[in-house]
Amino acid sequence: MVNKFRADFPLFKAIDEHADAENNGLLYFDTAATAQRPFIVLHAMSHFYATQNANPLRGLYDLSERATKAYEDAREAVAKFINAKESREIVFTRNTSESLNLVAYTWGMANVQAGDEIVISIMEHHSNILPWQFLAQQKGARLVFLNVDKETGIIPESEYAKITPKTKIVSLTQTSNVLGTTNPIKHVAEIAHKNGAIMVVDGAQSSPHIPVDVQDLDADFFAMSAHKLCGPMGIGALYGKLHLLESMPPFLRGGEMIEYVTTDSATWAEVPHKFEAGTVSAGDAVGFAAAIRYIQSVGFDTIMKHDNALADMLAEGIKKLPHFNIVGGKDGSKRSGIVTFTIDGVHPHDIASLLSDEHIAIRAGHHCAQPLGQYLGIQSSARASLYFYNTEEEIATLLEKLAQIRKWSGYKD
Repeated sequence: MVNKFRADFPLFKAIDEHADAENNGLLYFDTAATAQRPFIVLHAMSHFYATQNANPLRGLYDLSERATKAYEDAREAVAKFINAKESREIVFTRNTSESLNLVAYTWGMANVQAGDEIVISIMEHHSNILPWQFLAQQKGARLVFLNVDKETGIIPESEYAKITPKTKIVSLTQTSNVLGTTNPIKHVAEIAHKNGAIMVVDGAQSSPHIPVDVQDLDADFFAMSAHKLCGPMGIGALYGKLHLLESMPPFLRGGEMIEYVTTDSATWAEVPHKFEAGTVSAGDAVGFAAAIRYIQSVGFDTIMKHDNALADMLAEGIKKLPHFNIVGGKDGSKRSGIVTFTIDGVHPHDIASLLSDEHIAIRAGHHCAQPLGQYLGIQSSARASLYFYNTEEEIATLLEKLAQIRKWSGYKD
């Protein structure tokens, strides 16, 4: 089954057929940074530019109308993927970071006042810290952090008492890019709403690995990126409840997001177009939709079963190696394919470099989550992130090479 999926990806197909000398048998374990792209996504984008290339939303001629339809069909695909009520609740952005900034700069600037509180967690990616940090500084609000249990990587229930009537925004990652923890968003949203706050969700890591239903979660906003789920880089989406999007001012100003402009004033286009200034990334949107269709064809039951089995195999293997330390919860089957670790006496950058010499790609560093590292007392760590196109044989090879790292670093044990 896995070999069938690998054949869908040009990188893996070339490697598996020994036709890719440049990548030379690469084992790719950095999907949490970006997933690989299947042929179907590349073909969809190529087809758009070959047969539908015109500026969407502007021309009245057939080619432009077909480009517009392709773009809006992509919006509908994203809406159905996360079960939004309607496609107008989907705003195309460049990535998750831009989506979160859009909320902070529009809804946040209009609604947060001095003395209000914004609640996030210590496990957040910088993209879900910096916009709220800036908003709090600008408005005289207070940024409040939910801490995690250092052994399990889970936010204790007692921490949610920090969400109070002073809270205006709760913004939480659904799945941590370091700990692999999946947070109980529906439960947190209920607490947030009882206290009069909105619920913002960073879905960059969750949307490729688990089914997302924004209505069931009762999220007010949900941010995601195409490249995390086998789509193109440079495009993402923001879901927002329609009444909230309609109440918000535009984020950027320019072409296509207007209704009418005079020399001294302007009115805005309807949602979602008032948030999509300038020429849109239509080809990328088409690729985004193709990636969604591909993920749906694989199926989340298959993805979750495979991710969890491989991550469990890796975590169990690491636990048997002396001087290795898993960061966060030790149960690999609950980490959405993410296993983060350190090795006593070996810098994570050296781990990644030594594995690179063996044609194995992992991530090393702070993973854009420095406050989490400071809280855990770990400046940096190594991270292997897996997906449905990885194999048990690859995990076995990774474990074999990891067992040699300390020896390669000059240690005798």
